[in-house]
Parts: sequence; C-alpha cells; structure tokens
Amino acid sequence: IVREQDVRALVLVPTKELGQQVQNMMRKLAAFCSRDVRVADISGKADLSAQRPILMEKPDVVVGTPSRVLAHLNAQNLVLHSTLEMLVVDEADLLFSFGFEADLKNLLCHLPKIYQSFLMSATFTEDVQALKELLLHNPVILKLQGSQLPGGSQLQQYSIKCEEEDKFLLIYTLLRLRLVQGKTLVFVGAVDRCYRLKLFLEQFSIPACVLNSELPVQSRCHIITQFNQGFYDYIIATDEQSLSAPAGAAQTSEGKGKRKATEKEAKSKDKEYGVSRGVDFQNVSNVINFDFPTTVDSYIHRVGRTARADNPGTALSFVSSTETALLTEVEEALMGDNADCVLKPYQFKMEEIEGFRYRCRDAMRSVTKQAVREARLKEIKQELLNSEKLKTYFEDNPRDLQLLRHDKDLHPAVVKPHLKNVPEYLVPETLRSVVNPLSARRKLRKEKQEGVAKPSFKKNVLGKNPLKSFRYTGGRNRKGKAGQS
Repeated sequence: IVREQDVRALVLVPTKELGQQVQNMMRKLAAFCSRDVRVADISGKADLSAQRPILMEKPDVVVGTPSRVLAHLNAQNLVLHSTLEMLVVDEADLLFSFGFEADLKNLLCHLPKIYQSFLMSATFTEDVQALKELLLHNPVILKLQGSQLPGGSQLQQYSIKCEEEDKFLLIYTLLRLRLVQGKTLVFVGAVDRCYRLKLFLEQFSIPACVLNSELPVQSRCHIITQFNQGFYDYIIATDEQSLSAPAGAAQTSEGKGKRKATEKEAKSKDKEYGVSRGVDFQNVSNVINFDFPTTVDSYIHRVGRTARADNPGTALSFVSSTETALLTEVEEALMGDNADCVLKPYQFKMEEIEGFRYRCRDAMRSVTKQAVREARLKEIKQELLNSEKLKTYFEDNPRDLQLLRHDKDLHPAVVKPHLKNVPEYLVPETLRSVVNPLSARRKLRKEKQEGVAKPSFKKNVLGKNPLKSFRYTGGRNRKGKAGQS
C-alpha cells in the first residue's frame, strides 16, 4: 500500500538552536532512508512566505518552536488536523518558562483527536505537570534513575573564592598560562558581561566567541557548529532564560520599578534562545562559571555541558563574597545526590600571579562602558551580515562557510601587541616549562653543551683553519706541463 506524502510527526522544542540540532540528528539517523523520511526545521526567523515552499512539499517530520508552528498553522501553510500521527515535546520543562503556554493551547486546536504523544523533560516541575495534563491522557511514565552529574572520577568540580577584579586576573592566568586546555565554555550572567570579558581577553590576543540572545539565530547555530568542529577553543555564553525569575513569581516593588527600564532591552533579545539546556556542545573539556549561577538547576545544566559520553571534564566556578550563599546551596544539593560531586577548593596561590595584576588593570582601563556599547553594536551588525550570507550565498557554496569566522576582534584599535607575550620573569618557576617549552629546551640543550670537553673542540677548530692548512701547488704543475711540451 502506497501512502500519500503528508506531515505525520511534529517535534516541538523551546529554542531555535535545539530545533536545528534535532533536525541534524534526525537526518543522521535516517541517512540510509533519506528519500523515504524527510525532515524540515521551521524554527528559524525566516519569513513565513520563505518557508511555505518547504512545507508545501509535506515533509514527514516538522521541527519547530510552538510559536513558529502556530504561525504556519494560522497561515494555512501547514495542515495537521487529519494527518498527524505523532507529537514529540522536547525539554518540556522549558516551554512554559519560555512563555509558550498560550501558543501550546492554541496549537492543540489544530491537531486531530487521536495521535501519540511523547513528552521529555530533565526535571518534573509544576509546569511539566500542567503540560502533561494538557497533552497526555493516561500516560506511561519512564524515569531514568541516576545522578544528575557524573561521578568524581569523570567530572572534577572546583570552586575558588575571588572578588570581581580577581576574576579577570584568574581567567587571564588560566588561559594564557595554559592551565586550562581544550575546548572551554565560559558562562556569564549578562550580555554586557559577555562583551566586557571578550574585550578584556582581546587585549592579550586571546580570541573567543560570544554567544547570547541578541545575535541572529543563524549566526548562533553556526557558532555552535564551528565550535563542535574545532574552529574555536573558547565560547563566552549567557544562559539568560535560566537566570530569569520563574513564571508567575511575585514581583517586589523594586522589581516593578526596574521592569520598565528593562523592557526596551528585552525586546532586542530572542526569547527562544538557550545554550545551557539541550544544545549538544561536543567534546567540551572545561566549563568555567565566571559568574556563579543563581539556582541549583542552572549550575547542573551549565556543568552538564562537559564530561559527556564517558569523556572526562572539569568545572571551575568563580565565587565572590556575595555568591557564597549560592555556593552553599549548590553543595548541599549535590551532597544529597552524590557525595563525590561536592565542589573542591581549587588549589591556586594568588601571590604567584600578582605580577600579572598590573597588566590586567591596564587592560581593564580600555574596557569602558562606551567600548562595550560599541562592541555590542559592531558585533550585531557583523553577525547580521553573516546571517544574510549564511541564508543566501552559503547555501550554494557550503565550502566557503568555513571562511566565515565569529571570533574576530571587536575593538582592534586598543589591542596592545606587547601584551600577547608573557615575560619569563612573571611566570612562576613551576609553570615556566609549560608556558614556554621552547626556551626550556634551549636551556637544557645549553646545559648539555657546557659538559663537552673544550680542548678537543679547540683542536678541531685549529685543524680546520684555512690559513694553517692551505698548500699551494699550482706553480709546480705549470713547470711540469712546460717541460712536457
């Protein structure tokens, strides 16, 4: 029996990044039956009219955010009331917190009466319970028991108490002295902090990518793809959705006063952005919490980006005096889950890196509020241009996509070339061989040469002196030739 081509499965995700990841994974799984199973991701910001031809081909699986799917249903670009057989909701605990409750309720009106539903969630919150009652009927619940984070043999967790200035000194020391090696995610608490840290690292010629909700979705997805392919070593990311207050939380008078001031900034951010949940960063060796997360769940989801699939990982958290209570809360939660997951103090002698402090202070003077504002504008303009290129030109030229970089300097005028190199006298003796292995090899070679006997060396030199060994025989040859003639 030949079935008509129709949309038979719908996958709902909370973020655009996760939508593209789901599409890529499904295409890999269906690589050998790609003619029979077609997948379309409509979670991007493209116009509805631009995505209409894709939906007119009636792909077997449609992936998208609830708001985007609803928009296509209302525009009649997508019809599901008679063909849908399966509904999948991924990261269900984030859908309501991202503000999709009304969209979900309206979306259900376009679905048939009978279909199979799957709901996946990392946590079982009140929002998940409400969503379960909304989508499922007499469901079978499968709970995968296990610790929320890998054990101490796979994931090493450390914390170091430091104040604001020391955070920048530490991050510079860890990266420049190669104490942190491998691909690293650095989490901060706000978009301004992203650019402030990026501009600071640029002073020392340490390239890093910025990932936040203000960037176009195509650029964000491209940054993640290139990071997974090894183009970049460092990403500075925000997880603003996990930092925001839960839906329905009571607002204080101070919070109400700040709401109007932040409405304009919130409009420029993408509410469907998220990197600490669901997105698969591959082969991440380290996670650095430059700003300590505000909740236990946020800490778990951040640190969960490393030590995946039996690979080792390290998590290092900078904790200021105002964040000590949050650290205690996280430690108590992890202690109850697994005794091996307690954060250990990071053994680091701050007095050994005091020589770098003046360099960091000098670099921080260039990172002003005006510089951060200009960097944000330049990055957005640059990424908007990249996004257009990604949407048009690179569809026909996929090889040229690798030439598009996202870690370029944002403020090249203030970069000081001499800060790129670290003088040997500033480096602690225990780390000199790690920071500059070439000079260490030269020193070792010099010490070996000093042990060679000098008289034999001098004798060889004298023996090869052309003024002592040269013999002239040209005159004799001429006389011999003349006598023969």
